[in-house]
Amino acid sequence: MNPNLHSSPEHEFEAQLGLPEKLPKGESILWQGAPDFKAVALRVFHMRALFIYFGILLAYRLFSGIYDGSDLASLGMAMLWMTVLSATCLGLVAYFAHLICSTTLYTLTDRRIVMRIGIVLNMTFNLPLKKIQGAGLNVGQHGIGDIPLKLDVNTKIAMFHLWPHAKPGAWANPEPMLRCIADSQKVATLLSDAWAKVNQVDLAEHSVRSAKTDGSVYADIQSSHSGINGEIKAA
Repeated sequence: MNPNLHSSPEHEFEAQLGLPEKLPKGESILWQGAPDFKAVALRVFHMRALFIYFGILLAYRLFSGIYDGSDLASLGMAMLWMTVLSATCLGLVAYFAHLICSTTLYTLTDRRIVMRIGIVLNMTFNLPLKKIQGAGLNVGQHGIGDIPLKLDVNTKIAMFHLWPHAKPGAWANPEPMLRCIADSQKVATLLSDAWAKVNQVDLAEHSVRSAKTDGSVYADIQSSHSGINGEIKAA
């Protein structure tokens, strides 16, 4: 990650990169990262599907113009305008994905997860590891994946405030999510170890299962009610 990308003038007020205030003495940063632009564009905004959609529209316009006997000049002008509009739309979506990536910074410490998100209105969510009941791992291509966080029942954040940094489909009980991050398996390991240490849980079993990003299979960190044993297992 390039720190300069996330320390622009609008974040000069930060006491520490990605954090609203300096960490207490004895607390240390284990990892910092941001969403991968290509993954956000393809997985969140479905750029590939949009590209195919506009391609079909252009092909339809071309063949319908030929079938209707349109002259080449008018058909060419119509195709040009449609191409420009399609490219503009795709460009705006890509730019929005870039803004999300460039204004987002996730921080994992040995006591909490801090999510600095927001394009126009920046927000920072401080999620103590003691308030996290479970975490998931959903790995896609090139090790880029998502880590959704299941909070305790007393901690709720509106989906409107989180999107797109939230687990898809979890509307009733939104789950914050570290989205499209590189080396997601490594980050999940750091998180599980820190979570186990804070909650005094022994993660005896490690069977993390990979899934496609849009899949429904997650590896969950779960602790038993006894508070002694816990595990990472595929849900």
